[in-house]
Amino acid sequence: MLTHMDRRPLGRTGWNVSSISFGAWAIGGTWGPVEDADSLKALHRAVDLGVSFFDTADVYGDGHSEQLLARLRRERSEPIIIATKAGRRLNPHNADGYNRANLTAFVERSLKNLQVDALDLVQLHCPPTDVYYRPEVFAVMDDLTKAGKIRFYGVSVERVEEALKAIEYPNVQSVQIIYNIFRQRPADLFFKEAKRKQVGILARLPLSSGMLAGKMTAKSTFASDDHRAFNRHGQAFDRGETFSGIDFETGLGAVEELRSLVPASTTMATFALRWILMNDAVTCAIPGAKRPDQVEENLKAAALPALSDATMAAVQRIYDSKLRSLVHHSW
Repeated sequence: MLTHMDRRPLGRTGWNVSSISFGAWAIGGTWGPVEDADSLKALHRAVDLGVSFFDTADVYGDGHSEQLLARLRRERSEPIIIATKAGRRLNPHNADGYNRANLTAFVERSLKNLQVDALDLVQLHCPPTDVYYRPEVFAVMDDLTKAGKIRFYGVSVERVEEALKAIEYPNVQSVQIIYNIFRQRPADLFFKEAKRKQVGILARLPLSSGMLAGKMTAKSTFASDDHRAFNRHGQAFDRGETFSGIDFETGLGAVEELRSLVPASTTMATFALRWILMNDAVTCAIPGAKRPDQVEENLKAAALPALSDATMAAVQRIYDSKLRSLVHHSW
């Protein structure tokens, strides 16, 4: 067990969760080939090392990721919190689909996949912006909470505007948002508001689809079922989901500039995760992992000493000069 695993409060739930948690998108699919045996080893290693929070969705592998997490929970005695998401099963994915009948059906399906009586945390899964302006959607989530189907709910968003709107609803406990060295805008205004309202922040895509792991080159290729191959220009879902919305070559250039800031004996991935945790408004970063060694690498960030003011300022300069104009006002 990691004695130094930092734990932080998740909204007003009363839960304190591991500051480096486990994103279970990759073990479900759309990140290239993955074997269940490796996925389960990775999940078990995460629990061994003190991870208490796992983030999944009903569409990751069409429920397969949820089912793997159900198995993990059966095989372990440690208390773990599993957050899932609802909404992206809709086809077409539009605001009208976020209604009582559909949301209830999605929750019932996740209850079955996760083999529980109540879901710990359900997040609306990057719904269209209009959904945040429909109080009746959040009333449905309140009713599902009162009915005991879910304990708490939150949202996963694409845009800062959506995050700010979501936390106007009093029972939204968490906001999952893309926040990393390449996508810094959430820290401007939204984080202050979330902190003031005691809303948890889950930093997703913390390594910018693996770009901030520092191992990619201009020659890197991806499997055809990997979103890093098929969604570069937003062909399948929001462009900002893949490499934070930054084109591949620009991202590689920024990574090269960041290398000189990474302490000796530390990897770029560990450094990038530690940068996220420097903001105390963040509850946890949720990097994905498909193998135990990736879990171990991610969790080293929780033990890394705080980054210096000079290092933080240098990261800011790289963002301001190379990336800000490309992403800051798009999301």
